[in-house]
Amino acid sequence: MIRLLLHALVFLGSSTIGLLVANWLVPGVEVHLSGFLVAVLIFAVAQAILAPFFLKMASRYASAFLGGIGLVSTLAALILASVLTDGLTIRGIGSWVAGTVVVWVVTAIATLLLPALVLKKKKASAA
Repeated sequence: MIRLLLHALVFLGSSTIGLLVANWLVPGVEVHLSGFLVAVLIFAVAQAILAPFFLKMASRYASAFLGGIGLVSTLAALILASVLTDGLTIRGIGSWVAGTVVVWVVTAIATLLLPALVLKKKKASAA
C-alpha cells in the first residue's frame, strides 16, 4: 500500500514538474494558479490510463509506433487537462508540439529521479 502511494506521489510530482517546466520554457503554454492542481491531477490520471491503452493498441495494430506512445499519451493527457480545467492553456500548434515534448521528457526524467531522492531522504532520516 505504501509502495502504491509513493508511486502515485512520484507520478503526481513528475507531472507537476513537467507542466511547470513547459510553462517556463514554451511560449504559449500557460499554467494558471486557480486550476493548476486540478490540471495536474487530470493530466496524471489521464496519462496513467492512456499510456497503457495506447501501448496495447500500438503493440496489437501498429508495432512501428511503440516508441512514440509516450508522446501520444502525453499529448492526449495535455488535451484533456487543457479542455477540462482552467489550470492549463496551450495556444498554437508549435506550443502543443513543444509542450508535449518538454512535458514528456521532463516527466520521464523526474519519474526516474524522484524515487531516488525520496529513498535518499528516507535513508538519511532513518540513520
